[in-house]
Amino acid sequence: MLTPRYFAAVLSLTACLLTASAFAQESGAAKIQRAMSAAPDTVSARAMIMDTDGTTLRAGNNGWTCMPSVMPGDRIPMCNDAVWMKLMQALANKQPFKTDKIGISYMLKGDIPTNNDDPYDTSRDEGEPWVEEGPHLMILVPDKAMLEGISNDPNSGGPYVMWKDTPYAHIMVPVAPRQKK
Repeated sequence: MLTPRYFAAVLSLTACLLTASAFAQESGAAKIQRAMSAAPDTVSARAMIMDTDGTTLRAGNNGWTCMPSVMPGDRIPMCNDAVWMKLMQALANKQPFKTDKIGISYMLKGDIPTNNDDPYDTSRDEGEPWVEEGPHLMILVPDKAMLEGISNDPNSGGPYVMWKDTPYAHIMVPVAPRQKK
């Protein structure tokens, strides 16, 4: 006999399998469209589109790189200039990062929950400063002294510093309200 609990478990598993299958079957064109949605058309129309695994989905000619996902499966698009691409590589490899130029990144579709202090924290422990930002852009500065006077509290209103005490410190600039959960 099918109990309600068993039925709910089967439905949940089926939904997960269908979602995973749909993601695996996603076309290159759909990935390109999602990647382009991360930035204004003036940026993304001529940007290189790169999949999460590093595969080039479309060549570009303006120095920007847009991705359909930041991490495999998250479906959070991002568009980066060359400075941000270097930061992303350093972050992925847990390497130091320093720049002598300003860097810009767009995430106009928002972001997944992130610890505002620690880029490598994946467990949401009580009391930690987690934020799920709505549409925003991010600015890297060549001198951390330039961050002085900017709050690192994501709930203070306006721009704030993320990952302040790390080599990956940057300014988060919300451009629309966060989605209500």
